[in-house]
Amino acid sequence: MKDSTVANTTAASSAEADYDAIIIGAGFSGLGMLHHLNQLGLRSRVFDAATGVGGTWYWNRYPGARTDSEFYYYAFSFSREVREEWKWNERYPSQPEVLRYLEFVAKKLDLYKDITFNTKITRAKYDEDNNLWHVTTASGDTFTARYLVSGMGALSAPSRPDIKGVSSFKGEIYQTATWPKEGADLAGKRVGLIGVGASGVQIVPVIAPIVKDLYVLQRTPNYVVASSNYEVNEDWMNEIRKDYDNIHKQATSHGFAVPFKKPVVGAKDVSPDERERIFEDGWKEGGFHFMLETFNDLALDEESNAYASDFIRRKIRETVKDAATAELLCPKDYPFNGKRPPGGHGYYEAYNRQNVHLVDIRQNGIDEVTETGVRIGDRHIELDVLIFATGFDAMTGTLTRIDIVGRDGLVLRDKWKDGLKTNMGIAVNGFPNFFMILGPQTPYANLPVAIQEAVGWVSRAIAFADANGIRCMESTVEAEDAWAAEVHRAGSATIMAKGAGAHAWFLGANIPGKPTEFNVYMGGADVYLKRCEDIASNGFVGFHEGALTTC
Repeated sequence: MKDSTVANTTAASSAEADYDAIIIGAGFSGLGMLHHLNQLGLRSRVFDAATGVGGTWYWNRYPGARTDSEFYYYAFSFSREVREEWKWNERYPSQPEVLRYLEFVAKKLDLYKDITFNTKITRAKYDEDNNLWHVTTASGDTFTARYLVSGMGALSAPSRPDIKGVSSFKGEIYQTATWPKEGADLAGKRVGLIGVGASGVQIVPVIAPIVKDLYVLQRTPNYVVASSNYEVNEDWMNEIRKDYDNIHKQATSHGFAVPFKKPVVGAKDVSPDERERIFEDGWKEGGFHFMLETFNDLALDEESNAYASDFIRRKIRETVKDAATAELLCPKDYPFNGKRPPGGHGYYEAYNRQNVHLVDIRQNGIDEVTETGVRIGDRHIELDVLIFATGFDAMTGTLTRIDIVGRDGLVLRDKWKDGLKTNMGIAVNGFPNFFMILGPQTPYANLPVAIQEAVGWVSRAIAFADANGIRCMESTVEAEDAWAAEVHRAGSATIMAKGAGAHAWFLGANIPGKPTEFNVYMGGADVYLKRCEDIASNGFVGFHEGALTTC
């Protein structure tokens, strides 16, 4: 239902601007935000560099790409029409299926008419005199809006290491984060893969059977948790459809924004036999169930975490037949959860193939890429294809790679160069009427649930401002400082604080020169969402200074 009060209140002011709101990005965040603003009766426009919706699910088309979260909580629950008509096919949906889902959402909610594709935003500047955002595209066109919303995503700014000689390579070069839409023919070729984060872990077992040789160049081994994938039948789908509201309610009450049962004991508080049984049950269930449904202290207590780390190392040794390879695959110098653990679908089993070769580059890195391969010390590996599965400049990368200019010419990347400051990861002092969906310092959590809550909150904030004559929604300095301190406090109390040596993206440690600090809130999505609700219920305190005539 549209809010006519908001639509009428904003009519005069919005006449001065091209749009009430400009949203950058047409993935989960952008589509959800556009739908909510349409419900308010506002004139909004989404811009995206791609040729279609999807965001990260548009670009990451590499073989094996799929969610680490199960289908029933990797989706929006706010549209009954979408819920009733869409059917998922796999427990862990693949990239093509997630992309089809987002295309279905955009069509069913009539969003395409408000989206401009093939349009990259390069600059957004706040006009203090007119209280408008001027948003400029790569082609030089400029549009104005009262509000600017980033829906560019947390994992959408690809990172690739600068390795000597890459430009001289005569073979094919691909990056998982920008995989060609037409695909890549890897059959019968000698392939080198750099990176064993989530993307690398997913691509290995899928391409191993078709390539001639696969050389996996590993710097930091990962704790890969087995995931059991299978078909979603109609009976299961119907049960989920009946329960979507309850599923979402459970997810928003969980620290990781998933509808899981919360364990009530710690790993060190049970007998060795009971601990082993619980770990085995979690391993069989797979994925995040092992991390989140076994014990309540794996992210908090070093002794309990050590039991989980050792359990996974034993699973690696049981699975990988070659003892030397198994040992190289075992993380030993950082704990489980020290970096985000990916779900595996036959990852460790792939190393039992004769054509899959693990190359340790931790001690001796890649010296150079040559015309025909890579040189590591005195070894040269001949390659036809080189694949970079080297992750993202997470949380901040999309925001710092364009010029976002606030008050007094302050550029957002300059404000953050010595450390992050946001209010709840949503707003930034010095940047009025600018909101971020999945901005830095938002929770370390299941993203679609977090996104749904965020777009709902931002739409409420805009409706509140327009209804109360507040022209300037901007974080106060005090609120921003308080949240930055809370993010540091919460993160420092967790095992994740030990992730710098493992180049964890949530610490920014995977990007050379980026400050090492918590880019996400580790205090729990449930705690975060309650705090957001308290802020909204108290007149969005900390996000404005009242109904001012000037901003």
